Amino acid sequence: MPSFPVLLVPVLVVFVSGLGFGLQAPINAALGKGIGGGVAAAALSFGVGFAALLALTFVTGQGPALARATSMPPVYWIGGLLGALVVWSMLWSVPTIGVLTAISALLLGQLAAALVLDAVGAFAAPVHPITPTRILALAMVAGGLVLSRL
Repeated sequence: MPSFPVLLVPVLVVFVSGLGFGLQAPINAALGKGIGGGVAAAALSFGVGFAALLALTFVTGQGPALARATSMPPVYWIGGLLGALVVWSMLWSVPTIGVLTAISALLLGQLAAALVLDAVGAFAAPVHPITPTRILALAMVAGGLVLSRL
């Protein structure tokens, strides 16, 4: 297992990304309300993200990797659709249930999927068995979701 300092940097990077995700949901919801279309707002959000990632792809010299993408199994292309579902569902739900509850529900879904994916080593990831501690962690997030509505 990697040492604490080695783990700290990726955890901090993901934490900062999480802060951005927390901002993304209400920003996209406001965009959807402002233009009168949630799906259109999601498309705009994805379009801006696509442009930024495409530019970064070429700036980092990874442009040739795009040509190799067609050789990947089709299941790997589903990630974009799942990302679109996340963006749309968040901007759709935030005006009704609020940012905290929406993100709590999203996190619970992500962790439930992660628990199963870890257990089977999906997509060549290392296997991490389902343990009582991991189930408790999931239950605690479920409790947080419930508490977010009180």
